[in-house]
Amino acid sequence: MLKKLLQDRVYSLGITIALICLVASILFPANFPTFENVSQVMLNLSIDTIVAVGMMLLLISGAFDLSVGSVVAFSGGLAANLMYFHNLPVPLAILAGLSSAILIGWVNGYLIAYQGVNPMIQTLAMMGIVRGGALLVAGAGIQNLPYWYNAIGQSKLLGIQMPVWYMLLIVAILSFLVNKTVFFRRYYYIGGNEKAAHLSGIRVKQMKLYGFILSAALAGIAGILLSSRLGAAMSTLGRGMELRVITAVILGGASLSGGVGKIPGALLGAMFMGIIANIMVIARVSGLWQDIILGIILIFAVWLDLFVQKRSLHQNFFRPIWKKESSKELGKAELVE
Repeated sequence: MLKKLLQDRVYSLGITIALICLVASILFPANFPTFENVSQVMLNLSIDTIVAVGMMLLLISGAFDLSVGSVVAFSGGLAANLMYFHNLPVPLAILAGLSSAILIGWVNGYLIAYQGVNPMIQTLAMMGIVRGGALLVAGAGIQNLPYWYNAIGQSKLLGIQMPVWYMLLIVAILSFLVNKTVFFRRYYYIGGNEKAAHLSGIRVKQMKLYGFILSAALAGIAGILLSSRLGAAMSTLGRGMELRVITAVILGGASLSGGVGKIPGALLGAMFMGIIANIMVIARVSGLWQDIILGIILIFAVWLDLFVQKRSLHQNFFRPIWKKESSKELGKAELVE
C-alpha cells in the first residue's frame, strides 16, 4: 500500500511539500512558518493554480495551451478598459472579459480539433495575437478601477484574501466533476487512445473543443481576479505564466502524452513551485537564479514523466517473463478483459 501511495504523484508530491515546509520552518523559524507568510504564498499561487486546473484537463486529453498567460492579461485589460473609459457597469465588464476569453478558447479548440492545426503552433500564434490585443486595450496600464471591482480580489474571509478561496472552490468543483461524472472522465480515454475513444462513440473533436473553452474560461477568471487584486490592469500580466503552469501540472502528475493526471495535482504542483519561490526570497536568492532554478525544475519534471512512462512500459512488457501467474489470477484477468 505504501508503495502504491508513493507511486501516486499526488501523494508523493504532498509528502515532498510537507518535508520541504518542515525543513524551511527549521531553517527560517522567524519568517517561513507564519500566518502572514503562508497566506501570502497561497495568494501568490492562487492565480497560477486556477489556470493550471484548465491546463491539467487539457494535458489529460493530450493537448496543451500556450496562450493562457495572454488570455489572463487580455480578459482583465478588456474589463478594465470598458469600466474606465466607457463607464460600463462592473458586472457587464466582467462578463465581457470572460466572454472574450471563451471566444479565444473556442477559436483555439475549433482550429485544433476540427481543422487539424497543431496545438503548439495554434496556441503559440494565439499567444502573440492576444498579447497584442492586451496591449491595445490596457496600454501602459489602467488604474483607479471601481471599488466593487477591486473588492472581488482584495476582500478577505477569515483573514485570507478571496482569490485563495476562489482557487480552492474551483479545484474542488473540477475535482468532483472529473472524478464523478462520465462527461469529464472521457478526457482520460481521449488522452489514452484517441482513436479507440472515437470508435467507442466519444465525440473526440467536440470534447477537445470544450476542453480549450474551459481552459480559456479559467484563464479569463484568473485575469479578472488578478487585475482586481492589483487594482490595475496591465498588458504584461501573465507573461511567462505558460512555463510556470505547465511545470506545475507536470509536477502534479500530468503526462505530455496524455491520459493521466488529477486535478488536485495542479494545486500541489503550483504549491510546490510557490513554496520554492518563497524560500528563495527568504534566503535572498537573486531573481536571475530564480529563473534558472525554474527552468531546472521544468526539465526535471519532464524527465520524471518520461522515466515513469518508460518504467511502466518496461514492467508491463517483461511481466509475463518474470512473474508466473496462477490459474486463478489468469481467470480473474480474463474476466476483467
